[in-house]
Amino acid sequence: MKVTFLGTGTSQGVPMIGCHCPVCSSVDYRDKRLRVSVHVQTQGKSLIIDSGPDFRQQVLRARIDHLDALIFTHEHKDHTAGMDDIRAYNFKQQQDMPVYAEARVLEQLRREYAYIFAEHKYPGVPKVQTMPILSDTDSFLVEGVEVHPIRAMHYKLPVLGFRIGNFTYITDANYLSDESLARVRGSEIIVLNALRHEQHISHFSLQEAVDILADLAPRQGYITHIGHQLGRHRDVEATLPEFVRLAYDGLQVVL
Repeated sequence: MKVTFLGTGTSQGVPMIGCHCPVCSSVDYRDKRLRVSVHVQTQGKSLIIDSGPDFRQQVLRARIDHLDALIFTHEHKDHTAGMDDIRAYNFKQQQDMPVYAEARVLEQLRREYAYIFAEHKYPGVPKVQTMPILSDTDSFLVEGVEVHPIRAMHYKLPVLGFRIGNFTYITDANYLSDESLARVRGSEIIVLNALRHEQHISHFSLQEAVDILADLAPRQGYITHIGHQLGRHRDVEATLPEFVRLAYDGLQVVL
């Protein structure tokens, strides 16, 4: 399995518009963060989790010429705003794109992308095959790849993380139940969100994320969905335990 971090930034990205703080002014490429998304290559399949507003730029940069399915964690715009760009894959692959999400998320997509789901479609619009995720505890197959959903809470909004083999990806969360933690435990690589140092209403703080990772004890933990308030990549990473690293755009991990 090869995992590529397509984006590791918070909803406004880094740098943030109009901000001239040391992070947003940094020339370190690791401090340039597009909105969160991850590419998973396994069992000969190409899967992407979340397609935010930077989706086109991300897949071009990573040279992802083939995509078998798109999976959504939840319906917020910084995770769904790029779905229109799957039409390039429709044209190239000559097939509808399977889109996996909970029923609530699919309904939101139908409203926001009404033209995709219209009875009489405009020529050239994206073509999707909606694949409802029916349970937050039972595994499901994405193009033959077994995926285990992980329920998390994003303030009061239920969201999903996903475990694929020994890789677990959880973003936009500030609460994981004991049951969810048990489903993550044993993963070799765990990705968890941490927005900033201070507590936040809907995201883990850095220390909260590090404490969870310390308890779960993966071979390596990575932090994603990072805001400019966290600090410069090189400065923050120097303070972390060795088994926790900050993810950055373009980082590739092989399991």
